[in-house]
Amino acid sequence: MNPHTASKGELAPGDLDPRSGSIVERSIFNNRLIVVLLCTLFTLFFASQLRHLQLSASFEKMIPQGHPYIQNFTANQKDLLGLGNAVRIAVANPKGSIYDARYMDTLRELSDELFLLPGVNRMQMKSLWTPSTRWAGVTEDGLEGGPVIPEGYDGSEHSLQQLAANLARSGEVGHTVATDFSSSVIFVPLLATDAEGRVVDYAVLAESLETLRAKYEARGYAVHITGFAKLVGDLIDGVRSVLVFFAITILLSAAVLFWFTRCWRSTAAVVISSLIAVVWQLGMLPTLGYALDPYSILVPFLVFAIGMSHGSQKMNGILQDIGRGSSKLMAARLTFRRLFGAGMAALVIDAVGFGVLLVFDIQAIRELALAASIGVAVLIFTNLILLPVILSYVGVGRAAALRSLRDERADEAGETKHIVWRLLDHFTERKWASLAILGAAGLAVAGLVISSHLQVGDLDPGAPELRQDSRYNRDVAYLNAHYGASSDVMAIMVKTPAGACAAYETLNKVDALEWQLRQLDGVESTNTLALLNRRMTAALNEGNPKWNDFVPNQAMLNAITAGAPRGLYDDSCALLTMYVYLTDHKAATLSRVVSHVEQFAAANNTQDVQFLLAAGSAGIEAATNIVVKDAWLKMNFLVYGIVAVLALITFRSWRAVIVAILPLMLTSVLAEALMVGLGMGVKVATLPVIALGVGIGVDYALYIMSVMLVQMKDGQSLSVAYYRSLIFTGKVVMLTGVTLALGVATWVASPIKFQADMGVLLAFMFLWNMLGALVLVPSLAHFLLKPKRLIDADADVVSNKDMVIKDTAVA
Repeated sequence: MNPHTASKGELAPGDLDPRSGSIVERSIFNNRLIVVLLCTLFTLFFASQLRHLQLSASFEKMIPQGHPYIQNFTANQKDLLGLGNAVRIAVANPKGSIYDARYMDTLRELSDELFLLPGVNRMQMKSLWTPSTRWAGVTEDGLEGGPVIPEGYDGSEHSLQQLAANLARSGEVGHTVATDFSSSVIFVPLLATDAEGRVVDYAVLAESLETLRAKYEARGYAVHITGFAKLVGDLIDGVRSVLVFFAITILLSAAVLFWFTRCWRSTAAVVISSLIAVVWQLGMLPTLGYALDPYSILVPFLVFAIGMSHGSQKMNGILQDIGRGSSKLMAARLTFRRLFGAGMAALVIDAVGFGVLLVFDIQAIRELALAASIGVAVLIFTNLILLPVILSYVGVGRAAALRSLRDERADEAGETKHIVWRLLDHFTERKWASLAILGAAGLAVAGLVISSHLQVGDLDPGAPELRQDSRYNRDVAYLNAHYGASSDVMAIMVKTPAGACAAYETLNKVDALEWQLRQLDGVESTNTLALLNRRMTAALNEGNPKWNDFVPNQAMLNAITAGAPRGLYDDSCALLTMYVYLTDHKAATLSRVVSHVEQFAAANNTQDVQFLLAAGSAGIEAATNIVVKDAWLKMNFLVYGIVAVLALITFRSWRAVIVAILPLMLTSVLAEALMVGLGMGVKVATLPVIALGVGIGVDYALYIMSVMLVQMKDGQSLSVAYYRSLIFTGKVVMLTGVTLALGVATWVASPIKFQADMGVLLAFMFLWNMLGALVLVPSLAHFLLKPKRLIDADADVVSNKDMVIKDTAVA
């Protein structure tokens, strides 16, 4: 058939009836100016909203509020001193010890400045200068005690000697004071809101801490800062550099797209429409009352990436139609008819796949899922509707349009196919298809074996989101090396009837659990009311180590409990707190401790005495790991189940669903194996990438198969159908896969390790999803898809009635 003549029942190019097409098509293209004006107004509005967009994070949003451990912590939080969100600031004297008048004055000045920072829980703040830091001892007059800073302290040698004596009897060495007395810690618990009810801005708080660090380090002291607020502040600071990588990705994508098309008009239209989607998505967040956090900073890039993928397909279709002689408007409408259904199906699958992340009982992940779903929904308007309308006005370069048909013209002339197309065409043959499937099966088995070692939680000490040589992780290493009580603390709550926390039977169980935990690998030390009773019993008996025992004497237990620090039990004596200091917060360490405590609780809990997990930074992370592990399994089941159902609705063939899904599953398995190789655990920061990668990857298969199925339904062989899908949509799949992989690969240079790891993981998933679509789809189709087996494809995906057979390359 002549490529410039219409098939039976159709109008010739240039004479397209404006009343033809679906109601959606007519509504859009018969009102193009209104569409452009509406999109312009929305773009201006959402761009104006960007000034309200904030980059912040919330401690409460990062923890699973519905988990029993967190509910136990929340219910008793007012009695758990400093076991929530807190910052530890160690001030070291490089030229001496803390027993220096100038050092102590500096420590007091810094403590006073920290006390006045917004969001600080001043009642629970602790340092050598706070009245809550006390000592207790046995003298010839009996039990005595008081603040560690002696009364009438004046910085004299005598006062410093008295301070040293008080500290020796305080139990603060290894906690508030370094074991080598070279530094001391200011413990700064934080509130969720400041005195005026505003949510604490961690970026501002971290900046204030850095200002104080610079001020006091200029005086010759070393200041080490750790804690969630400081970590988030460093992440936010590092995320700003990610904007540079985002710009590089945009420029790289535009350059490669221009190289492919040699048409600046179509390249600009695709890039601008994708950027408009990002503007809409980011502008909607403050409009709906949300903010970006360091863990959802990937979402704008993913929206841009998906937009470039869909936009390139629309651009390529219009290029080819104009190259065949269609007008700008007709080319836009024909491309809209062919690809709107496939594009809509892909975006719906993307949105639903991202929505699966709502199964997480973590608010930050739910907001990420919402942001991603909003971004994908926006792409329906910007890339499926606005882009064809824009190109119907600006058109494309004539030379670029003719160049887009080079492979098709060569095929018509009987010329040899391009070497890449010839190679890929082999996978429609039984021999090559069998080899590809066997190879994929081998990779899947190897990937499953390796991914079985994938752990939930952190695998490295410090903050794995940052590089090990970062300032924050160096500060963590300093505190771990100089303090016997690490910052990784898990608190176990022991609930008793009011006034019964010092009962011998209860403390005896606490003493037994404490001893057992100290034998576990990863437990550094512990602190409980039972341990205090052991120490004080020995002290009251002239320090005789034989008395360092848990004596079944209730009167003595009551006397010692009366003078014990309130951090070990609450005011009503109905809650005991067991502090377990861990060497790190690695997944294996947390799992080991949690498992032992749960077994002990199951064997020793009674109606009156309950051992409850968990508080403290390690306890909260243990709960988070449990939630992530559970959501990981649910997410994988739901994302593939939903993708399969939507693909079935799209293709109307269960065989086609298998062909589309299996390459995605292989990519997911290999991605998890790669995580093992990179030393990454499954956690809040990494798990969403797996779901997002599946969402983007399914687009590739949908575009190739939407063309291939129609070709096979019309009686073409698999080889012809696949070749025509390659020259129509496959080459764009290859283009976007390589381009986006190169773009995210630049993230390897990011100062944030989590961003660098995500760059590697996303680049891998982009490439493997592309290869899966190009290699495994035809291979699986050889065995599963035969023309006589195919059920009619959904009319919304493609409609032969609305296509010029030769002009659309999908005859």
